[in-house]
Amino acid sequence: MFEDRNRELKVVSGIYLRLERWLGEPVKCLIINTNLFITNKKDYPVLSRAHQELIRKFLQLDVQYIIKGKDHHGDISQYCTYINFLGKKLHVTSSYTDFIQGCEDYLQNPLQPLSENLETLVYEVFERDPHKYNQYQLAIQKALEDKRAEREEVELTVMVLGAGRGPLIRAVLNAGEITSCRLKVYAVEKNPHAVNTLYALVRELWPGKVTVIPGDMRSFTPTEKADILVSELLGSFGDNELSPECLDGAQRFLKDDGISIPTSYTSWIAPVQSLKLYSEIRTTRPSDKTLLSCFETPYVVHIVNKYNIANTQELFTFIHPNRTDDPIDNKRYGTLRFNCAQNCVLTGLAGYFTCDLYKGIMLSTEPNTHTRDMMSWFPIFFPVAVFDYFYTTVSILFLYRLISSQAALFVHACPLCNDHWSHDILDPAEVYYPIEK
Repeated sequence: MFEDRNRELKVVSGIYLRLERWLGEPVKCLIINTNLFITNKKDYPVLSRAHQELIRKFLQLDVQYIIKGKDHHGDISQYCTYINFLGKKLHVTSSYTDFIQGCEDYLQNPLQPLSENLETLVYEVFERDPHKYNQYQLAIQKALEDKRAEREEVELTVMVLGAGRGPLIRAVLNAGEITSCRLKVYAVEKNPHAVNTLYALVRELWPGKVTVIPGDMRSFTPTEKADILVSELLGSFGDNELSPECLDGAQRFLKDDGISIPTSYTSWIAPVQSLKLYSEIRTTRPSDKTLLSCFETPYVVHIVNKYNIANTQELFTFIHPNRTDDPIDNKRYGTLRFNCAQNCVLTGLAGYFTCDLYKGIMLSTEPNTHTRDMMSWFPIFFPVAVFDYFYTTVSILFLYRLISSQAALFVHACPLCNDHWSHDILDPAEVYYPIEK
């Protein structure tokens, strides 16, 4: 399946798609023959647009370059000078690229804020993302305007669930000031270290404006119901940090005409080929874990060294408040059919999400609609221990979201092109990814 890695890459009409697949290989070096250079108007060697685009794609993989062949322009160093110039020209810098530098293809365990208290460094990373909180503030502002239109001169109750160290509180208070709404704000937080920070902020900045409720939202019993619930419980896959279970349980805090922010979110998924991540999982296995358990663990990772086998597709959607299901059931099942442009190997699934905070004010990690410069979430990666071969014909994935009293369980199976496979029977060959409650 995998071609000889020592073979030189050549841009030839009709094989550009095959070159794309090399983005999912652990490429360390590009050999550029001097015959590929053309002469510009100033008699300097340059590469065609097609070759420049190819180098741009490999630039993010931090590959090395070897110039090979005869000197056709009088000085071999001109080729090296041009490649250095091209690298600087194609390299794009921003606050986002500066933030993610060094995170490329680095495997991290997903956060589990329900079962573990987040560290200070994690809060600092979240708080460095102004784009997310700007969107939250716009959504809260819009919700306050709608509530004020319904009931003027009424004090509105806003509850922030999982308040952390206060960025959502700031967004609520800013939105209240902009809309001239009188607010009663509750901050519910279970992490004792974050609670101490909230108490300090209330004393110094928000006296009489915010009531801190230390404890788990799942056991919190409010004395009054809220007009608006605000939370940022989303994980890299949308629901993988158990936001549906938390917010469904928190509906008892909300008035019948209350608003939840976010109002809905959808997980997206795409098959990818990444030999780099596959090798990283195999070679970095902790001594206390089996190799199989490492492949049954989802990872949060900024995936760079990959080939996108097919486009992302929508998977599971959750809506809040959920007034339609009785009882509420957050188990999900989905069948996705992917059209592959060429034969390749599935080494894992990349997961993303889109979120409607309120009335079209969006957050997204899905590549085609990614919120610009938002850095709070990297994609989630569900690895596979045994290669699944995807062919140019339609390939099928079956995916579940199962719930127990101890955990949520993500399951995927890939019975290729088997339309008669039954999703009612869990096959031992499927891959399970447990998330503790």
